[in-house]
Amino acid sequence: MKNFKLPELPYADNALEPVISSRTIAFHYSKHHQTYVNNLNNLIEGTEFENKSLEEIVLESDGGVFNNAAQVWNHTFYWESLKAPQNDNKPTGAIAKAIEENFGSFDQFKEAFSKAAATLFGSGWAWLTVKDNKLEIIQESNAGNPLKKGLTPLLTIDVWEHAYYLDYQNRRPDHINDFWSIVNWEKVEQRFLKA
Repeated sequence: MKNFKLPELPYADNALEPVISSRTIAFHYSKHHQTYVNNLNNLIEGTEFENKSLEEIVLESDGGVFNNAAQVWNHTFYWESLKAPQNDNKPTGAIAKAIEENFGSFDQFKEAFSKAAATLFGSGWAWLTVKDNKLEIIQESNAGNPLKKGLTPLLTIDVWEHAYYLDYQNRRPDHINDFWSIVNWEKVEQRFLKA
């Protein structure tokens, strides 16, 4: 049986401060993400999923197995999408061009993505996705994942309260605004070029 493990963060637990504190990382990554990994391992033991890849499980499962597999996948993708804060953090290269072509400008894209993240009711994710070279912003509730819709994810923001509450309390829009300084646009570009 596959035994999924919590993947290492690609940076120190204080690298995203002040946008995401090491205290939030301690809960969000070390507790929430780890719990999804543990739950998934327990749920797939002795089932048709026990030797499948994480992506296969996300695509083929539902219910509790899907919820935990998708949350493991979503969180891993999310952590890999971030880097230390930078002023005037913007995309370059092919992804910058695609954003301009699809949304008119980077500022218009930021506004649309931020609105999707801010207006998602309850818990979930806002995603930038691509299919057939067309970029699309979508909202997914709870553990929702764009792979289920045949879309390739490029960027996500976690808007479950545990992602920001210790640092921002109920000020989700403030967290979303600060999120733009920690987006790893190099990673987004790599994903776009592979899509």
